[in-house]
Amino acid sequence: MPTPIRLEAMSKHHHRDRSWAPAPEPLPTDARVIDDHTHVASVVPFSREMNRQAIERDQPPVPVYSVDELLAQAQAVGVEGVIDVGCEYPNLGTAVQMALDHPGVVHAALAIHPNEAVLHGHRGVPGPDGLPLSYKPYHDVSFEDALARVHRLALDHPREVVAIGETGMDLFRTGEGAKELQRQAFRDHIALAKELGLPMQIHDRDSHREVIETLLADGSPERTVFHSYSGDTEMGRIAAEHGWYLSFSGTVSYKGNDGIRESARLVGLDHIMVETDAPYLSPMPYRGRTNAPYMIPYTLAALAEVFDLPVAEVARATRRTTREVYGI
Repeated sequence: MPTPIRLEAMSKHHHRDRSWAPAPEPLPTDARVIDDHTHVASVVPFSREMNRQAIERDQPPVPVYSVDELLAQAQAVGVEGVIDVGCEYPNLGTAVQMALDHPGVVHAALAIHPNEAVLHGHRGVPGPDGLPLSYKPYHDVSFEDALARVHRLALDHPREVVAIGETGMDLFRTGEGAKELQRQAFRDHIALAKELGLPMQIHDRDSHREVIETLLADGSPERTVFHSYSGDTEMGRIAAEHGWYLSFSGTVSYKGNDGIRESARLVGLDHIMVETDAPYLSPMPYRGRTNAPYMIPYTLAALAEVFDLPVAEVARATRRTTREVYGI
């Protein structure tokens, strides 16, 4: 998950539709899929804020669903499981507990997010996004100790923790002065994924060159996944050359993202997965709404257009790849 969007900034959008998108048509029973990257627990406070803003503007109230309800809604439309990503120190245990509470449905991926990595130990530098640094009490924990907790949880819960991620680099929210600190944190995660023999999910924002350089210099884990892929066709060719996997969120449906769509074709149907990155990045035509795993069929429809194939065929391919990559 990106460092959370400042919800107060969203309040400027007076005419924003804050309601939930309608449920899509359910996927066929033989084409049920897995949300490759989501933050289900974060959907709850996000939708609570949407409800607050709606009431403040005399709009209809927005229902706030529990984690169990969100998972049930997903299963009702054919999303049979999720990989829930804990990438901030307080959320590491949350993702593992969710997997323990929902065996076979929720699987955990753990890491210290790139932007969080430099905040640990109070080493952050403001980025081009212009937002001020925001330190929390848990940032007093050193990055080394935070990563050690990721390691311990992965060892203690081998059935629940199926990936290291999201890790990588983000030079939009983190400034140039902390770039090498962020790169070193990425390298430490690469080493950990290799040590544990786990797939790695990559967060890559305004840092394509730096991420690729680091992967090639250090050697990428055998199963490397770019979550919410945002690269261009050249990056797609590099991914295809090295056998990296691309996971697509709602952004694959956005106008102007031709490079993302072409990259899907370049790596091929056997190297793509589908995700929400909920509560962010809802697919068209519901961009801007609160995202949740039940929205996956809309993104699958966009991918089906990319490959000129039936939605069910693309769904089956993503499920097969997701199960192979994560061993679930």
